Amino acid sequence: MDVLQLVALVAGSAAVAGLARRTPVPAPLLLVAAGLAASYVPGVPAYTLDPHIVLPLLLPPLLYTAAVDSSYLDLRANIRPIAMLSVGYVLFATVVVGYAAYLLVPGLSLPVALVLGAVIAPPDAVAATAIARKLRLPNRLTTILQGESLVNDATAITAYKVALAAAVGVSAGWAGGIAEFLLASVGGVGVGLLLMVPIHQLRKRMKEPLLQNTLSLLIPFVAYAAAERVHASGVLAVVVVALYLGHRNWQVDFATRLQEEAVWKMVAFVLESVVFALIGLQLPVVLTGLGEYQGVDAAWYAVAVFVVVVVARFVWVFPATFVPRWMSPRIRTREPETDWKSPVIVGWAGMRGVVSLAIAFSVPISVPHRNLILFLTFTTVIGTLVVQGLTLPLLIRALKLPPRDVQAETLAEAQAQSEASRAAEERLAELLEEPENSTLPPPLADRLRTVLERRRNAVWERLGEVNPLTGESADDIYRRLAGEMIESEREVFVALRDDRRIDDEMLRVLLRRLDLEEAAAFREST
Repeated sequence: MDVLQLVALVAGSAAVAGLARRTPVPAPLLLVAAGLAASYVPGVPAYTLDPHIVLPLLLPPLLYTAAVDSSYLDLRANIRPIAMLSVGYVLFATVVVGYAAYLLVPGLSLPVALVLGAVIAPPDAVAATAIARKLRLPNRLTTILQGESLVNDATAITAYKVALAAAVGVSAGWAGGIAEFLLASVGGVGVGLLLMVPIHQLRKRMKEPLLQNTLSLLIPFVAYAAAERVHASGVLAVVVVALYLGHRNWQVDFATRLQEEAVWKMVAFVLESVVFALIGLQLPVVLTGLGEYQGVDAAWYAVAVFVVVVVARFVWVFPATFVPRWMSPRIRTREPETDWKSPVIVGWAGMRGVVSLAIAFSVPISVPHRNLILFLTFTTVIGTLVVQGLTLPLLIRALKLPPRDVQAETLAEAQAQSEASRAAEERLAELLEEPENSTLPPPLADRLRTVLERRRNAVWERLGEVNPLTGESADDIYRRLAGEMIESEREVFVALRDDRRIDDEMLRVLLRRLDLEEAAAFREST
């Protein structure tokens, strides 16, 4: 892929993802459809997924940004269902799908069939996060799906390595497979635990935001490479480091947080867009290498494997949800009550994605039926993204899941802000009594109190009545008026620059100050 092709891929993917924001269709689905259509446009080059690029270069930052934005406490509270899906389900799907393929395809050996099962076993981290975010699922469901997608790639990659060793005749048996699985999982977590504290301490001591964000961009690659170097799971190392840093992100200075949030939003947007577009663009590559499997037979195998993948998830999810609750009073006490609707959503949300395709492309050419593995992986990925992805919103509406209680969330936010404001008032009173602060002019002290009072009242105002003429709350009106005032100042600064009364450097300083004030006004009211 040359530079022009790469630029075209990124620009086209970003354009389609931007368009998706104006439609009810989740961006991953529109990007896959656009990739499929573009693959048949004359002049569009063949974009082949290179596993040496996808796994070490694309997967770590995508996992990192998803894990940093996840809640460590919520994940810990739901560790049992997450483990049942990210480990138990992946191994179950590997065996079930592999054995089904072994029975369906004449001449396919069981070890090779298990390679296929491991390849398509893990639901995709990017797809799950993107679609859950778009659909605004209940918090617990979103946490479970995100937690599963953060860990299951490590399970699948390890299962793939064990099955591949058996397929090429270098297997060390069940004992060797279990040992490799333990090395990958325990080693990956261990590497993450070793790295997370030194990295966090380094972030705290670096005071330059640009250097901080440079380090932030390097962290997922460092964690992944360090774990893979010792034959451990790079996926788990990235997730452990990211969860720790995200949980303690408040200890980093505000300028770094502001800049880091913007940088990672951009990185995630670009990478997610490119990844899903690449999935669709693989169609010509897959069909070209299909070889002996053509026509009705290939279509039958694709449909059968897709059905097995979908059914196997439900076969696992329902018992994994209810059997432990029936057997353990402790689980019934610790975990909230659930009905049949939540397992249905979790079962139908098993979209596959780019990781499965990348693993499939990494299967050595010497492995028998490699072309069939690649073809069935591609059709399963497309099938789950299109069929399940398009119907998941309809299913959620049909099941009438209870919506998130926005009123209760706002009330909890307001109460938390009130407690924090009281602590800040007490601290301000203590500081103003100290001799070194006695020279602070009263208007500036009053301004500190006013800002604090505004921050405390902003959340409560969102619970109040709305303007009957505009439908705005008092908080909305405040934000709109603040924006208008700041825009007036901004226009004056630009006019002064154009009249050469200030230079561009001073303009940037003044505009930066207004930008921060506008951001503060917006964040106080959202």
